[in-house]
Amino acid sequence: MKDCPAVPSKVLIANRGEIAVRVIRTCRQLGVATVAVYSELDRDALHVRLADEAYALGGRTAAESYLDTEAILGVAARSGADALHPGYGFFSENAGFARAVTAAGLTWIGPPAEAIEVMGDKISSRIAAARAGVESVPGTTEVIRSPDEVVAFGERHGWPVAIKAAYGGGGRGMRVVRAAADAAEALESAQREAEKAFGRSESYLERYLTWPRHVEVQVFADRHGNCLHLGTRDCSAQRRHQKLIEEAPAPGIPPEVLRAMGDAAVKVAVACGYQNAGTVELIYQDGEFWFLEMNTRLQVEHPVTEAVVGRDLVALQLAIADGEPLPFAQDDVELRGHAFEVRINAEDPAGGRFLPSPGRITRFYRPDGFGVRTDAGYDEGDTVSQYYDNLIAKLVTWGPDRESARRRMLAALDELVVEGVATTVPADKAILSHPDFVALRHSTNWVEERLDLSGVAAPVAPGPEESNGGENKVRRDVEVEVDGRRFNVALWVPETAAAGPSAPRTRPRTASATAAAAKAGGAGGGAVTVPMQGTIVKVLVSEGQRVEAGQAVVVLEAMKMENNIATETSGTVQEVRVSPGDAVGTGDVVVLIARADPGRPDGRDGAPSGTSSVGTSDASADGA
Repeated sequence: MKDCPAVPSKVLIANRGEIAVRVIRTCRQLGVATVAVYSELDRDALHVRLADEAYALGGRTAAESYLDTEAILGVAARSGADALHPGYGFFSENAGFARAVTAAGLTWIGPPAEAIEVMGDKISSRIAAARAGVESVPGTTEVIRSPDEVVAFGERHGWPVAIKAAYGGGGRGMRVVRAAADAAEALESAQREAEKAFGRSESYLERYLTWPRHVEVQVFADRHGNCLHLGTRDCSAQRRHQKLIEEAPAPGIPPEVLRAMGDAAVKVAVACGYQNAGTVELIYQDGEFWFLEMNTRLQVEHPVTEAVVGRDLVALQLAIADGEPLPFAQDDVELRGHAFEVRINAEDPAGGRFLPSPGRITRFYRPDGFGVRTDAGYDEGDTVSQYYDNLIAKLVTWGPDRESARRRMLAALDELVVEGVATTVPADKAILSHPDFVALRHSTNWVEERLDLSGVAAPVAPGPEESNGGENKVRRDVEVEVDGRRFNVALWVPETAAAGPSAPRTRPRTASATAAAAKAGGAGGGAVTVPMQGTIVKVLVSEGQRVEAGQAVVVLEAMKMENNIATETSGTVQEVRVSPGDAVGTGDVVVLIARADPGRPDGRDGAPSGTSSVGTSDASADGA
């Protein structure tokens, strides 16, 4: 690439968090102006503070803000942006949005809409891979219509099977079905999550391999017919089919197999007329590999590829989008050393549960030193909201070989400080230190099936707060004059200040109830509470119904993950205090259980009131 490649003059980043910050930083280095967009909850977010300009989209949830095409294109017109970068997640793999962007006269920093349609739809991508001569994991090439199809596929190919979202990635809308009896519930849950994450609920089926490694290939293609790959990444350290740790290049695989993987990835990209950055995902087991899917966007884990190839992939994206040819050939790609990336998520990994942990970051200290990089979407004092993905930052280390990069990562994790929310760091350390991981005996199922996280502890997060600074803010419209010109301006101020010194502070009403109030509901009553802030998506019980200890009573969505909230008390449902769509906070009572015999120790048995347990579903949300 030339020292000053041709790039757009002003880029709108239609995203938030770490990836928005990542794109802004490269644009700054290239002298490109940036435009940020934000929801009500992201008014003071890091990407808003770093961009040259920032515009409000309104709304709190993704559907009300970052998935509002009209609002985003309106900002593009008002700001004078001439290009749009979608980041990952949200609209990054939405062909309709890509077409809307180009129809508005903007440069789309991504692949053509036609390629997104082929590869963004996981079903048609399997068909395209077959045309390119690349074998896929055994599965269906039609949308699932009923649970009976899941059962028939499982009986034909063997259990377990995987239900996967046809329009999405990053583990969203994926469920592993281990028996026929679980098919209906798993399909409903997968479709519901896919609809919320990607706006489409279509799903398909795949054989679920029991001990594979997840290997992906970074590809780039330009408008001039050139296509190449930048090596492999291994992303096998996962929980709920979402990645925790990634590394490049994929270790322990014979060189001839790695070459074949790269060749296969390029064939798949060429077959769909691909342009810009993309990632071909493969499954590797027992010396063989199969095509899994293609993500038509930049991946969360792209920094490990940058570390070993020595190139800024976002800068390369911008140049290709502006019509520049690839500035190097396949033979020029040289992989140097080894790199790891650890995702720092706001989750509590204690006991291997990885429960969402939204809240305010009270302290954030980033490690430093040779071969260490931190990409963060938050800073000290910022709030991680339950409405969005829980990725706080990515920590990347490089070394001349895998072992030196691994040791450098462990040292960096020791230096890293994040307080105010629980994070996945204790689990990351356990993974990186384990002999199985060191010796490459792990797989995509290893964390959940073999890794013992019973002794892992994470700090308990304080009560979640939706606003930065720990206090709710309210909007106040005021009139101001600047150089004699009158403007109407919206100010966001602490609600205590807006209400005045004598007015009492109020908070939105939720399903909250104290333990005392719960006990008042009836003698021997057990209160089922939620351990985190979120939204009720399904109520599984009704008043008068008999339940057993360990039975799920509601499904709670928090940070794009569905969690089954179970009672630890056996008895009869006395009261259901929530409905689908209700917002709840940590400690809120959702169901009251009346126990017939409060003197016994099991639930019938008299488990203490106010208890509940959580089981997180097989998949959660980013987009990567």
